[in-house]
Amino acid sequence: MRWLIPAAGLATLTGCNVSSEFLQRMEHQAKYEYYEASDFWADGRAMRTPPVGTVPRERFEKLPELKDPTQRQVALTGRSAGQPVAHLPITVDQNLLTLGQKKYNIVCSQCHGVLGDGNSIVAENMALRLPPSLLDLESKSDGHFYVAINEGYGVMPSFSGELDLRERWAVVAYVRALQTARNTRTDGQQPVPQENR
Repeated sequence: MRWLIPAAGLATLTGCNVSSEFLQRMEHQAKYEYYEASDFWADGRAMRTPPVGTVPRERFEKLPELKDPTQRQVALTGRSAGQPVAHLPITVDQNLLTLGQKKYNIVCSQCHGVLGDGNSIVAENMALRLPPSLLDLESKSDGHFYVAINEGYGVMPSFSGELDLRERWAVVAYVRALQTARNTRTDGQQPVPQENR
């Protein structure tokens, strides 16, 4: 039992701002900040140019159909002439929809619900504002959804760190599939207009 008192004292000391080099090694380690000068490198810069052949995160190999630089810019930003694009700039196929479903379920469904209707446990506990039903936003352009994912919208943060370029467009395609599925009747009847529901 006697060992508890010294152990508690040591635990307390490790949480203190002590000038001991032993306890503060990580805080006071040698490191360079952005744009700082360095004597180590011949060019005097601490920030290094990426090696030749380095592939940026927003690479376009995943979107081989985009050859034109203008198309690539539209795909990257979701905008054309400053406005959200009306339609997806990439080909929608089964693989894209499968990817979109997977990424939507991982990243988006916690707030927007598995069906896109805004019903989820997380949404029920939001204090500021409930996430909208994506099913009610059919009139919005594809670019609107992409820009929201890429840049954030309202209280929703950007998810560009979680989803790469193709995955963002895949989620948009899957949201459109959810909207279409909601308005599809299996009995051969015409869907009921949204304003009459």
